[in-house]
Amino acid sequence: MSESERKNFLGSGNDPFICENCGADIAPLSGSFRNHCPECLWSLHVDIVPGDRKNPCRGLMEPIRVEGAEGSGWYVVHRCVECGEESRNHCALTAEVQPDSWEVLIEISRSSPPPKG
Repeated sequence: MSESERKNFLGSGNDPFICENCGADIAPLSGSFRNHCPECLWSLHVDIVPGDRKNPCRGLMEPIRVEGAEGSGWYVVHRCVECGEESRNHCALTAEVQPDSWEVLIEISRSSPPPKG
């Protein structure tokens, strides 16, 4: 189902925003929904379904670890500082406009505990 066919969006679901953690001015992501700041990788707990912006929590989501691999893609895992919910989000490391910061991704991966299992 295309973005225009979905009825649960507020705006386009991919609007510019100002990061509530670092204050960076963030542009939309082409071909996907930008749900975190490419500068600091923090997010807001705003979606139930990617892009719907219908989650009432609205808490800041801290990037707590990195998952994946170069071949399958990298993901940043966020934990909401308000409700504790965790979500995994694909990194946009090759985006034409404001790609996600490799430096911050590496910093998070160095400071995060190894996965359980």
